[in-house]
Amino acid sequence: MKARIKWIENVAFVGESESGHALLMDGAPEGGGRNLGPRPMETVLIGTGGCTAYDVVHILRKSRAPVTDCVVEISAERATQEPKIFTKIHFHFVVTGRGLKREQVERAVHLSAEKYCSASIMLGKMAEITHDFELRETEA
Repeated sequence: MKARIKWIENVAFVGESESGHALLMDGAPEGGGRNLGPRPMETVLIGTGGCTAYDVVHILRKSRAPVTDCVVEISAERATQEPKIFTKIHFHFVVTGRGLKREQVERAVHLSAEKYCSASIMLGKMAEITHDFELRETEA
């Protein structure tokens, strides 16, 4: 896998992925940015959330669970001194479907956390990572 990061101005950068997609990142105004995009560390959280959400949906669909929506709400804490690494990350999954079984969702979240989500497993080497979930029924 490859990526390319191009400095635009001040503290704004464009990240280009090997698959041909681009993402604008920028700093806060107090750090010299113009607030044109997410901060680089925010993109780490977003990417990790996307990785684990992908896993959970994929596992549920593969097991023929009637999933219709999945949202991951992430809260994180960072160290106060440099390097300001993530110290705690919590993933809260809101999984919606018709007649979803709690055990299926719990298994999918567990498999993502322990086996499949390379991003969260990597971050877990330095940060305390926790997960929980809630089920919501699809409205008729």
